[in-house]
Amino acid sequence: MIVINKGIPIIKRDDLIFAIKLIRKMRNPKTRFDEREFVKHGRDYLFNYAEKNVGPLDPSRRAFLKGILIGIGAAAVLSAIPVISYLNQPQITLKSFPWIIIVDSNGEPIKASEVPVNSPEILLFQYPMEGDITFLLNLGDENNNPIEVPPTTVVIPENGKTYTFPGGVGPHKSIVAYSAICQHLGCTPPEIHFYPPQYMKVGMPTPNYLPPIALQAAQQANAISVIHCDCHGSTYDPLHGAAVLTGPTVRPLPYVQLYWDPNTDYLYAIGMNLNAPPILGHTSDLSGYAYLSSYNEETGCPKMLLKAGQTPSDCYTKLENNGNTFE
Repeated sequence: MIVINKGIPIIKRDDLIFAIKLIRKMRNPKTRFDEREFVKHGRDYLFNYAEKNVGPLDPSRRAFLKGILIGIGAAAVLSAIPVISYLNQPQITLKSFPWIIIVDSNGEPIKASEVPVNSPEILLFQYPMEGDITFLLNLGDENNNPIEVPPTTVVIPENGKTYTFPGGVGPHKSIVAYSAICQHLGCTPPEIHFYPPQYMKVGMPTPNYLPPIALQAAQQANAISVIHCDCHGSTYDPLHGAAVLTGPTVRPLPYVQLYWDPNTDYLYAIGMNLNAPPILGHTSDLSGYAYLSSYNEETGCPKMLLKAGQTPSDCYTKLENNGNTFE
């Protein structure tokens, strides 16, 4: 959905993610958007283009595209051209990964010891750019006791290359963060989400369907929990760097490097591994289409450690609860 505020389009987070994928296709010379065909055929061309290049359109995506067609309220198809031009902006690039503290909905820093273990709720923050949604997970055993996530070498099935995942952080070294955008075709929560040990079973309805092949692969890898995408069946191992357990994806989920300050119990997002595959559709995890709303362009958000009780005025990302699909 697009809302117009003082002439400026404001896009919901989920629609922004869809728009970013659409933009990348529009900018690709092989799949470039033809504005002349759009003017000639209107909605049919836009819908067909999006479905062909981005994927099946559910009702919310169709509503978003209709919002583009409506533009700023004019009925003519031509009124959508400025909105499409607004969306189709050039990429921006960070010089380095920012230090970003993770805060709650009230802007208060979250504490690592208060992140629930094996939570079935979808906890997301954005990093390093706007729209780059990321899972925050506190991993545990079958009895919901936190377990240490060790460093590991992750293999990229696409090319056989490897990179190092540094392991978990926090008081039990059990907290990790991975991209919440599937590396296959870019599906996002709730279609892709975390399956705690108590939900590692087959036969549940969509979006909690876990196919037998995914459960078998997890058991063979000694993975007591998984991240599974119900769109096309890709499965990842959160205990081992979000390595691929089942395709069709051939790329692990990128991880966000976290830092835990034991003096305050605060958590920070501080970087990503440029040797790992980038977030789907990115040429680099340093590039995107919008800075985080709290990003300080003057300072670049350098390393910082807040004191206990201190509330950040910039360089933060909010942790959002996107619900529990198992309820």
